[in-house]
Amino acid sequence: MAQVSMTVNGKAASGDVEGRTLLVQFLRENLHLTGTHVGCDTSQCGACVVHVNGKAVKACTMLAAEAEGAEVRTIEGMANADGSLNTVQQAFQDHHGLQCGFCTPGMVMSASALLAENPNPTEAEIRAYLEGNICRCTGYHNIVKAIMAAAGQDVSNIAAE
Repeated sequence: MAQVSMTVNGKAASGDVEGRTLLVQFLRENLHLTGTHVGCDTSQCGACVVHVNGKAVKACTMLAAEAEGAEVRTIEGMANADGSLNTVQQAFQDHHGLQCGFCTPGMVMSASALLAENPNPTEAEIRAYLEGNICRCTGYHNIVKAIMAAAGQDVSNIAAE
């Protein structure tokens, strides 16, 4: 066992972990932050996306020890200080960018990372960025629409697929 320490959602967090403990396991099992989902354990689905030092990372492919000293943000840390939904979360709600909700935390985390890198992405850029996130329910149309809306783009003329 080894001690790991990091800042998660603005708060100091530490715990004892085995060397093989994945970041997603540490978040869910040690810190009880279960909004980060485990969908595949093989880096295929993107349900486990979190931000590590401001970058989108699939937490099922990163060891907890690799996040030593890092700033980690999970879906639980995305809301505004008053508890209201942030812009991306609100856009997902307003534009029906979710259905069963399983992929939604990873989608929101990926969308937030995209918008931090590219505040005005095209539909094609959004779709390319989300290639590592799988949604089995929505067909992605409303997810893309939500991200465009979060970027402040007019989505009233986007037809349903």
